[in-house]
Amino acid sequence: MRLRLLLSPVPVALLLAASPAWAVTPGAPPPATPPPQGASAPAQNPAAFDPDALYEAGRQLFEEYAPPEVKEEYMFPSKEQWAQLVSRLQAALEGDSLDEMAARAPEARNLLNALRLAGAEGELADWLAQRLDELDAAQQAKSLPAPRPKPAPRPEPGKPGLPPPTPGEPVPYYDLWFSRVKNRPIPGRASELVPTLREVFVAEGAPPSLVWLAEAESSFNPQARSPVGARGLFQLMPETARSLGLDTFLPDEREHPEKSARAAARYLRRLHGRFGSWPLALAAYNAGEGRVSRALAKRQARDYASIADALPAETRMYVPKVCALVAVRSGTNLW
Repeated sequence: MRLRLLLSPVPVALLLAASPAWAVTPGAPPPATPPPQGASAPAQNPAAFDPDALYEAGRQLFEEYAPPEVKEEYMFPSKEQWAQLVSRLQAALEGDSLDEMAARAPEARNLLNALRLAGAEGELADWLAQRLDELDAAQQAKSLPAPRPKPAPRPEPGKPGLPPPTPGEPVPYYDLWFSRVKNRPIPGRASELVPTLREVFVAEGAPPSLVWLAEAESSFNPQARSPVGARGLFQLMPETARSLGLDTFLPDEREHPEKSARAAARYLRRLHGRFGSWPLALAAYNAGEGRVSRALAKRQARDYASIADALPAETRMYVPKVCALVAVRSGTNLW
């Protein structure tokens, strides 16, 4: 599911190539500039990518939308090459290394450009844009020192000593993400959707500020979908959606803004009830409840910062991203 253009800054239509054989030859006419578009998002419990389904979707887009001059300059990758690209992204997102995650950014950027060039402005493109955002942040995070506990304030004369310092920052890499999103424009669809989504979250007993999770998940695209099967504003996986009362057949209720919001609010409230903090709830939403529970048990911990480095690299970027978006958009801290 990746596209790699070596010579052209605007890789054309879904040729996720990893070799110069798919690069634009010098002097080839540039393709038309596509309209700009938004982003998209992750999913709760990670599932294996479906390389065959994604390959067929990419091939069909290439055949239907790529201009003739593009087809003259590019060859679509084989299934084997495609599967290798998909596998690299999957391994990076589910793995523990921010370095490996950052290394996948060029391929993801090329693929996103290709999707947009081919006219695939929503769905996969919105999902991939959010993943690219996290891959780029992982590159920044590599240059930062590891989060360390904050020193305890010195006790004032005549006052009892203060308790020991709390462990580290509540959400490692939060400052990095706050700086990334503080001046970011609000997605165009948000103004229409947020008022209704807030009402749904309030009715379900979840903080209304958490509707901004949809920005990180789908850039407020109700039709957004990921290669792992997640769909909708809140990128619910099929099994999770069905457990929350949504129908995932036709029509898929995950693509209904109010119904998906109701399910997401219930799920988030349940996760918060289980783990006791919003950062941990968000980690479970992204990485799965089992992964978070095992990490907490292994380290005998109760807070997100204590287990963050034991979670997938994607989750370590996802949690601070959502917390920063909520803070910027609503002025609310999630801890």
